[in-house]
Amino acid sequence: MTSSMSPDALAGRRAWTALGVLMLPLLLVSMDVSILYFAIPSISADLRPGATAQLWILDMYGFVLAGLLITMGALGDRIGRRRLLLFGAALFGAASPAAAYATSPGTLIAARALLGVAGACLMPSTLALIRVLFADPAQRAKAVTVWTAVMASGISLGPVLSGALLEHFWWGSVFLVNLPAMALLLLLGPILLPESKVPVRGPFDFVSSLLSLAALLPVIHGIKELAQDGWAPAPALGIVAGLLIGGLFVHRQTRLAHPMVDLALVRQRTYGGAVLVNLMAMAATVGFAVFITQYLQSVLGKSPFESALWSLVPSGGVMVAAPVCAALAQRIDRAYVMGGGCLVSAAGFGWLALTDTSTPFWAVLTASAVYAGGLVGAMTLANELALGAAPPERAGSAAAVLESGQELGGALGMAILGSLGTAVYAVAMPDAAPAAARDTLGGAVATAAQLPADAAAALMREAREAFVSGLGAAGAGAAATMLLAAGLALWLLRGAPRDQAAEAAPAAPRASQDASVPARF
Repeated sequence: MTSSMSPDALAGRRAWTALGVLMLPLLLVSMDVSILYFAIPSISADLRPGATAQLWILDMYGFVLAGLLITMGALGDRIGRRRLLLFGAALFGAASPAAAYATSPGTLIAARALLGVAGACLMPSTLALIRVLFADPAQRAKAVTVWTAVMASGISLGPVLSGALLEHFWWGSVFLVNLPAMALLLLLGPILLPESKVPVRGPFDFVSSLLSLAALLPVIHGIKELAQDGWAPAPALGIVAGLLIGGLFVHRQTRLAHPMVDLALVRQRTYGGAVLVNLMAMAATVGFAVFITQYLQSVLGKSPFESALWSLVPSGGVMVAAPVCAALAQRIDRAYVMGGGCLVSAAGFGWLALTDTSTPFWAVLTASAVYAGGLVGAMTLANELALGAAPPERAGSAAAVLESGQELGGALGMAILGSLGTAVYAVAMPDAAPAAARDTLGGAVATAAQLPADAAAALMREAREAFVSGLGAAGAGAAATMLLAAGLALWLLRGAPRDQAAEAAPAAPRASQDASVPARF
C-alpha cells in the first residue's frame, strides 16, 4: 500500500501509541451501555428500586450520552479535544465510585447521568483526535478500523465482564473497573496526545446546545418506550415535540455565523451519505440484537452468562472483515467495498431469517458472524469517509453528528424490528394461549411457571416456535435494511475522495495545535 504523503507527514510510533491510549476510554464508554445487564438483579435486591427507577438506572447513561454528543463535539472543537477528553476521563473516574457506592436508586441514577456526561465528552473526542493524529488517509483508515472494532467489541464485552465480576464481587465492582483505565489515560494523555482546537469565534451557543438536547432526548426516549410497551400517547407526543424542537435547532443553525452543526457538511454527499449508511447499519444490528439474546436464553435455555460468552463468537467475523474491507478499500472504490459489506451483512441476516427450532446452534453462530463482519466492515468505511469529509477544525462536531446518528439508528432499529418481530410472535401464538403469553416470550415464561408440567411444556413449545418466527421476521427486516444501505452506499458514495476536506481546500489552515507537538508525531 502506497501513500502520497511525504515521510514527515506520516504518523510515527508515538501516534500509534496515542491511538492505543485513546482506545481505553472508547472501550469503557461502549461497555457501560451494556455492563448493567447482569448487575440489575443484585442492584434491585440491594437498593430496591421501583420498576420506573430500575428502567432509569439502565437507560439514564445512554440517554444523557446521546443527548450531549453534539454539544460536546462542538465544545471540543472550541476548547480543545484533548482538554475535553481529559475532563471526561476525570469525570468518568469520579462518577464511577459514586455509582459503585450508591445507597439509593436516586443516587445511582444521578451517578449514571454523570457517567453519561463524561461519555459524551470522551466519544467524539476520541474520533476527532484520530483526524488530528493521522493526516495520511491510508493510516487514518487503519486507525478508524481499530476505533470501530473497539467500539463494537465494547458493547459485547460489557455483559461478559459484568457477569465475571459478579461471580466474585458485589455489583459496584462493575463501575470500579473503570478507574485504572481512566487513571492511565489521565497520566499518558497529556504526554502522547496533541491538543487541537479551532480559534475562538465568539461565545459558545448555549441555546443551540439546549435545543439539541431537548430534541434528541424525547425522540430517543419515545422510540424506546414505543418499542418496549407498544403504542401510548405520551411517548408519541414526546417524539413529535422532539422533532419540532429539532426543526428549531436546524433553523437556528442556518442563521448563525458559526453554527454548532455545519449544515453544509451534513448536506454534502460524502458526509451525509456516510452518516445515513451508519444509521441504517446500527438500526439493523441493535434492532436484531434483542432477539438473538432472547433466543440464546429462552429458546436454547442457556444462562445469562453463557449467553454473553456465546455472543462474543460473532466478534470473530468482525476481526476478520474489518481489516479485509480496509485493505480492499485501498485498491477499489470504497463505495463498492462498503456496498459489498452491506450485502454480506444482508446475507447473514437472511440466513437467520430461515431459522426454526431445529436449526443447529452452529448455523446461528455462523450466520451471526457473517452479518456482524459485513456490517462492521461497512461501518468502518462509513466512519472513515465521514471523518475524511470533515475539515480538521470541525472534526469534533462532525464525529458527534456521526455518533448521534448511530444512537438514533439504534433506537429506530429497536422500534421497527422489535415491533415487527413482536407482531409476528403474537400472530403465531394460538388464540387459546393466555393473553400474557401471546404478548411476549417473557410473558409466556412467566405464565408457564404457574401451570402444571404438561401444560407448561406445551405452552413453552408453542411460544418458542412463535418466537423463532418473530426472530425470522426481524432477520428479514434487518436484511432489507442492509440491502437498502448497500444501494445508498453505491448511489451516494461512489467516487468519493478519500480526504474530501483536504482536496476541497488544500490551502486551508489546519486547526491550531500546541507548538510542542512535532511535525512527525
